[in-house]
Amino acid sequence: MITKTHTILSAFAASMVTAALCGAAVLPGGGVPPVGTPGGPTNRLTPADEATWLAGRAIFDKRFNRAEGLGTPEMNADSCRACHQDPVLGGAGGLELNVSRFAKDNNGAGPFENLAGGQGASKLRPPWEAGRENIHPDADVFEQRQTPSALGLGLLDAIPNSAILANEDPDDLNGDFIIGKARILMVNGQPEVGRFGWKAQIPRLADFVDDAMAGETGITTPDNGRGFNLSADADSVADPELSAGEVDDLAFFLLNLGPPIRTGSTSALVVRGEQVFTEVLCSRCHIPSMPSPNGPVFAYTDLLLHDVMPVNFRGMSEPGAESGFYRTPPLWGIKDTAPYMHDGRAETLEQAILSHGSEAILSRTAYNGLIQSDKDSLIAFLEDL
Repeated sequence: MITKTHTILSAFAASMVTAALCGAAVLPGGGVPPVGTPGGPTNRLTPADEATWLAGRAIFDKRFNRAEGLGTPEMNADSCRACHQDPVLGGAGGLELNVSRFAKDNNGAGPFENLAGGQGASKLRPPWEAGRENIHPDADVFEQRQTPSALGLGLLDAIPNSAILANEDPDDLNGDFIIGKARILMVNGQPEVGRFGWKAQIPRLADFVDDAMAGETGITTPDNGRGFNLSADADSVADPELSAGEVDDLAFFLLNLGPPIRTGSTSALVVRGEQVFTEVLCSRCHIPSMPSPNGPVFAYTDLLLHDVMPVNFRGMSEPGAESGFYRTPPLWGIKDTAPYMHDGRAETLEQAILSHGSEAILSRTAYNGLIQSDKDSLIAFLEDL
């Protein structure tokens, strides 16, 4: 008799070759990597939790197919792993994995308008579907989006809303030209703080799982009443295409997937670079640590929205996250996630610094005024994170 457990373990075993090729840390026999190694869990797990973690990782690594409901028919990939694999399973994605968004802003004059079908332009249709997603003929503003790392998301999920809200300064009361505002989302009539996604459009990690399965692979998941999932589609596969238990396993894996591993150099160059990081005001938005019930989270983010694009930048706008506003990306693991910025416009860390504008103009100006040794120190510090 083939049991659910046998099916999960078989799928996991089949994924090991792919995961290894993608650089995932996998022990011989497919065990859980040690805590503190790339691709390992945040903390030591009980035997029961290890089994759940492995089952969730198998789903993350799973390549879905037509018989399992892949595509709506649009999709961006056939698995989570297809985009999140740099430098290990669960990491970021390269420039070739960017997705596109489009809308109409009347050639920059406004108002900003969403067009039929929404902002997302899916990259693919399954080969059994005719045609391909078409860009609306009225679209006149376009934007690329990079695949962010999923490492350490459980730690970000644990940061209290109050800690995020405490760093807001929408009226620039301290006069540092940096505002920072939380993305407030209404879920079932109640306000929640957004923390995931380039526009902080997702409040909780479990919502991120539902949203990603729907938007990236076209896989339906059970309706939990929060509005982030796709509960049904028009294909012939019975909905939901991923069971509640499988969604829970996947969420558990991500909740307990460890953060990027810092190099931890004590060299004078890196030590000086950390000082420079503060001196040029990078730490005002990329706050080194945020509190959580389990201790400080050293992610170098405030999880707030900031306008960091040049003047006259044209991009996507959402309620509470206008064009040019993006959530401060965590800097942990940045050494392994080039290219940089929301659209991958910067190939190097220095280019990323120089790509900052608006609220970050003082930091960019301060960087330009540094002596070369201090510039080198700052880059060395960032490469240590």
